[in-house]
Order: sequence, then structure tokens, then C-alpha cells
Amino acid sequence: MLKKLGRSRPAQETLAFIGAHYLRLVEATSRFTLEPVDFRERVLADTPVIGALWHGQHLTAHFAWPKGMKVSALISRNADAQANARALERLGVTPIRGSGGSKHGMRRRGGVAALREMVRALASGSSLVLTADVPKKARICGMGVIALAKHSGRPIYPLAVASARRIDFNSWDRASLALPFSKGAIIVGEPVRVSPDATDAQMEEARLLLQERLDDAHARAYASFGATDPGAGLRPPQESRP
Repeated sequence: MLKKLGRSRPAQETLAFIGAHYLRLVEATSRFTLEPVDFRERVLADTPVIGALWHGQHLTAHFAWPKGMKVSALISRNADAQANARALERLGVTPIRGSGGSKHGMRRRGGVAALREMVRALASGSSLVLTADVPKKARICGMGVIALAKHSGRPIYPLAVASARRIDFNSWDRASLALPFSKGAIIVGEPVRVSPDATDAQMEEARLLLQERLDDAHARAYASFGATDPGAGLRPPQESRP
């Protein structure tokens, strides 16, 4: 009963209102360093781009973008994610509902339709942000984001946004909730580009490269204030580059 009430439209709108205002408070009262310092200028020159990050670290992703930049975000289609989608809309981000995980999972969770919609959004000049890892398989980069880069011709920028004052949850993705009045870091790695005629082997190489650059960005973000990425070590060793 409580779960159904939490999924009602009034409840979702209330959660979205609270969530959007909370994130504005965190951004307004926190000091985030940016690396590289000219990232916002660089990304504007390269727009539209694909921003990728790990699950659990995604609530503050919009802090990285230049003000006024047109941005869309991939959000799960499940009912529990509706409040996240509405909160993003309040923050000026256009939600696209679907999944960007494995090829098989994309068919079940609306990912194929979402892929087409994301390609159209990029073609219209909107940048995209999405989590790179497969749902429930933390820190394993899925092929969805690589397919998006291949079909759109746009670069993938691996990024991490980390806050020194935060709550770390013992969830499958070790999600973090940034707290106000903090310091933090926005780290952006070198972009990963995928050729429109990339072979399966080249796409797999790009997937592993993005995985490495995301790990590096998140490690450096937390290390900048003397902490350790709470999600480090979640990926089984056999899922890394040989």
C-alpha cells in the first residue's frame, strides 16, 4: 500500500519538487573544483556530446555542464524512477525513458526505442548524460553507450562528480547522496570516440577503454579530498581488460 502511494502522481510530484530544490541547495552551497579547468569551454566547442558516469554517482551529474547548455538524460522506465525524471525536468534537463544496458536487456526495458530517441536528441543539438554500467552489475560498462556513440558519431566524455560531505548507501551501486555546504570535485576524462563503421571487436575495445577512464575519473575525484570511491572494487576482476 505504501509503495503504491509513493508511486501516485501527487507523491511523485512532491518528491520531484523536493529533490530538485535539494540539488539546487547542494550546488549553491558547495565548492566544486573542475578538472580540466577549461572543460566547459571544450565541451561547448564539441557539442553535442555524451556524458557517461557510474550508477550511484549520477544525482549531481548536471553540476558539470555549462549553464544554459541543452541536455537530455536517460532515465529508467520503472515507476520508481518517475520522481527522478520529473526532478530533472525541473532542473532544465529533458528525460528520455529507457535502459542503456546490455543488448538483450535493452529490448526488455525500452532501450532500443530510447537509443533511437537519444540519437535524435543528439542530432538536434542536445547533449546526453547516462550511466554507463549495466543495471544491477555495478561498474561493468554496458554496450548501450558505445552503440549510441557509434550511431550518433558523438564523443563520450567519462565524468565523475563527488562531494566530500555525503551519505554513502550500502546499495548494489554504492550510491552517494551529496550534502550541502561541502567541497567536491568534477573530473572529466579524455573522450572516447567510436567510428560509425566500428567492428564488434573495436566496440568492445571502446567499452573497456571507457570503463578504465570512468574508474580513473571517479578515483581522482574522491582522492582530491582524501577519500576513496565507495564503488571501487565492485567489478569482478574478470570483467576488466586483460
